[in-house]
Amino acid sequence: MIDRFVKSLCLALAACLAFAWFGPGPACAHPHVWVTSKSEVVYGPDGSVTGVRHAWTFDDMFSTFALQGIQPKQKGVFSREELAPLAEVNVTSLKEFDYFTHAKADGKKATFTDPVDYWLDYKDNVLILHFTLPLKVPVKAKTLALELYDPTFFVDFNFADKEPVGLSGAPANCKVNVQRPAATAPPAGQQLGEAFFNALTSSSNFGAQFANAAMVMCP
Repeated sequence: MIDRFVKSLCLALAACLAFAWFGPGPACAHPHVWVTSKSEVVYGPDGSVTGVRHAWTFDDMFSTFALQGIQPKQKGVFSREELAPLAEVNVTSLKEFDYFTHAKADGKKATFTDPVDYWLDYKDNVLILHFTLPLKVPVKAKTLALELYDPTFFVDFNFADKEPVGLSGAPANCKVNVQRPAATAPPAGQQLGEAFFNALTSSSNFGAQFANAAMVMCP
């Protein structure tokens, strides 16, 4: 998949490897891109879950590489219009990985359709990707389990420290519990080289052990 988003991932990896000489052994084991996520579970007027709204803040190194080749009218300032083509490529490239978003409503898999209302912001030298994933079929559920992870662990997701998961338009008395991953990297004794990670695909389940999870409960 040759496009700006994938090229940026490759450039981030190349830069990481270039600095490996600073320390003993591989300085840049997986992951290679870091994302801080804030999410909202969106409800319709009838109390059905209609989708999930994300705001993903990328790390500064990835943001710098992703912006290469984009010439803003004002130096150091990127408007939504100038970033629109990059936003389009981002959401298109993520489709293969189900947008790293997995949900179950009352224990049954919930399927998302393609993103809507997506755009990129540039703030404090980093890119923030905003988008909404509508459910293919809105559903009324007492429990909604939401997980966020990259199956290949190339991208490391972490919920934001403050208000990581919110509810928009939810029925009264709905609550959300957030669970962060117990581990943030493979165990030290687990020898996993680049060949292992390169063999992982969108259908791999390796990254699930690093999932950020949220459980929404409604009476």
